[in-house]
Amino acid sequence: MKKHNFSAGPCILPQEVLKKASDAILNFNNLNLSLIEISHRSKDFVEVMENARSLVKELLNLPDGYSVIFLQGGASLEFLMSTYNLLKTDGKAAYLDTGTWSTKAIKEAKKLGEITVVASSKDAGYNYIPKNYEIPNDVDFFHCTSNNTIFGTQIKEFSKTDSLLVCDMSSDIFSRQLDFSKFDLIYAGAQKNMGPAGTTLVVVKDEILGKTGRDIPSMLDYQVHISKDSMFNTPSVYAVYVSMLTLEWLKNLGGIPAVEKINEAKAALLYAEIDRNPLFKGYANKEDRSLMNVTFNLTDDTHKETFDKIWNEAGIVGIKGHRSVGGYRASIYNAMPMESVQVLVDAMQKFEKQLS
Repeated sequence: MKKHNFSAGPCILPQEVLKKASDAILNFNNLNLSLIEISHRSKDFVEVMENARSLVKELLNLPDGYSVIFLQGGASLEFLMSTYNLLKTDGKAAYLDTGTWSTKAIKEAKKLGEITVVASSKDAGYNYIPKNYEIPNDVDFFHCTSNNTIFGTQIKEFSKTDSLLVCDMSSDIFSRQLDFSKFDLIYAGAQKNMGPAGTTLVVVKDEILGKTGRDIPSMLDYQVHISKDSMFNTPSVYAVYVSMLTLEWLKNLGGIPAVEKINEAKAALLYAEIDRNPLFKGYANKEDRSLMNVTFNLTDDTHKETFDKIWNEAGIVGIKGHRSVGGYRASIYNAMPMESVQVLVDAMQKFEKQLS
């Protein structure tokens, strides 16, 4: 039976990417060597790293003056690393609290300086994005999380600020059109929408670095990694390679404009069924609904066993909601085909018919 994988991460990847990635494990570039056993400083892998970084700049339409680096440690390390590189020794930063990951980012940032939380949606279980808040004009940077994987909310319009704009885009990077030049720093764990777990993408405006007055440890210093072309230490070779393949797939699809249309259509199909079907209710406020992570609950939990049996029999996996929210979460990242979304909708309609 074909499986329909709605897992929130590691993400679903295109089948053609998985095929090329598996071939590279056995014989990379006709070297009769595996990708994961060649030197990361060999010509063959250096080309992979250069191509991956170039594709990021091209797909995000970044102007000159930005560096792209592939690091390790996930977004969780970037919570601290971004602060180390941007928060001055006597400085302050502002954060928007929209969920679990922004809360963790705030916790790490507070270890290095004064942090102001300008707004939070914790009061309603993070089911909305705060609006009409003020960002202090004396902060070194403002930090936000573009898409909240657990709660299914997504920022539609980013606040204007005179300070540096920093964004964790782990779960919606490359999924929709934005003016990425408005951001001074973007970071994203690859495993949500770009590749396998093991590498983290960082996009940073060069001119903002080196101004904190801090003595930054080498492994946490963006400038060190930029100067070494993402190879200050051994990179996550396989994760970078599969990310490169995924970016090539996206480019061939038509880039972000093309995939955005597909993502909007998938989300519209699923949200329409949630709103139509009396047995379901959406978790996130409608105006803040994510195109990547669709969260919903049963209107009557006594029917949970029946619905779970239906979607399991349909070959659906990975739709159980996060333990902090409950219910269900269907992650419909770039590589998720419309066919799989339709299978889930069909299961929801079958559930309705069984109970009618």
